Amino acid sequence: MESIWMAIAPSGAGTRVLAMAGARETILKAKLSRSPSHPRAMASLLEAIALWQGVPIRAALCADARPGGSDSSLFRETFTDLGGPLYTLDWVPAREHGRRARRRDIAGMGEFEDLRKLLIDEVAR
Repeated sequence: MESIWMAIAPSGAGTRVLAMAGARETILKAKLSRSPSHPRAMASLLEAIALWQGVPIRAALCADARPGGSDSSLFRETFTDLGGPLYTLDWVPAREHGRRARRRDIAGMGEFEDLRKLLIDEVAR
């Protein structure tokens, strides 16, 4: 495994996180609070996953295209630090089309198919 692909998508309901090892294996799926409680929370999360798995993280922050248009402070606080040896973080415009209500899976966090597709389309290239 060369790297972990990770998508972070803030919204009014919370922040969804999806991490994948390659195009088929989901290794982390989380629904976090809407905004981080600490300015280094994003960097610490990415670093922790990289250290745990022993490979670097390629992450995409899926946020509104308008500056400050995200539903949380995640967008504003994140781009003071774009990475280092453990991770890289890129901004990807949030997709507004193709989102529809989906059934909730047994884990109770809902479907993450839109983030899975974003990882395969954007981060893996």
